[in-house]
Amino acid sequence: MTHRTVRDLMTRPAVCVHTGTGLKDTARLLAEHDISALPVVDDRDRPVGVVSEGDLLQAQAEPAEPAADLLPVGHKRHRRQAGARAEAGTAGGLMTSPAVVAGPEWTVVEAARAMQTQGVKRLPVVNETGQVIGVLSRADLLRVFLRKDSAIEDEIVDEVLGHALGLSRGQVTAAVADGVVKLRGEIGSEDSLPLIEVLCRRVDGVVDVQLDLEVAGRPRKAA
Repeated sequence: MTHRTVRDLMTRPAVCVHTGTGLKDTARLLAEHDISALPVVDDRDRPVGVVSEGDLLQAQAEPAEPAADLLPVGHKRHRRQAGARAEAGTAGGLMTSPAVVAGPEWTVVEAARAMQTQGVKRLPVVNETGQVIGVLSRADLLRVFLRKDSAIEDEIVDEVLGHALGLSRGQVTAAVADGVVKLRGEIGSEDSLPLIEVLCRRVDGVVDVQLDLEVAGRPRKAA
């Protein structure tokens, strides 16, 4: 019973641009692959920023730099400096940097937390050497909540009730509808109730848990 990882959900291979890629080529890649943003990588394929269709539209409509207080926390628009490689009219000159990245073994919870705290919609996924191997978007994370009820139910029965808690199928039954888990049956101790709920909620795709269990012969009302 484990959360899905970034590796399970990410889109691969990652479509990337280099810092010197022109804006027309950048726009073409976005359109061809039907995506809204691209990691910008250096000559070693390590992410240095992200350029989005919103960046391209803003550059078209308003070439001037946006106010710093409108950018996500911890991010700033990459500005060209003397000796810098990024040039006007390139992905490197338009990108938002630094890139917020994820590891392939991160759980979906860790990835979602990073997106929320950093104010980004996607995360380039990097390997142990820092090279981009995929991209995780908010849409990818939503796939967790679109798991089939039957898959959630199987995991609840086999991993939570059976493996973790040692309960037989005859003791407690599980039914899942639209991500809501309903458990009915009998358990030996009331102390197990909080643990049962916690373990069920840890299963990817679970929206809510409702317990209708009898404890030591005493009926318990549904939560």
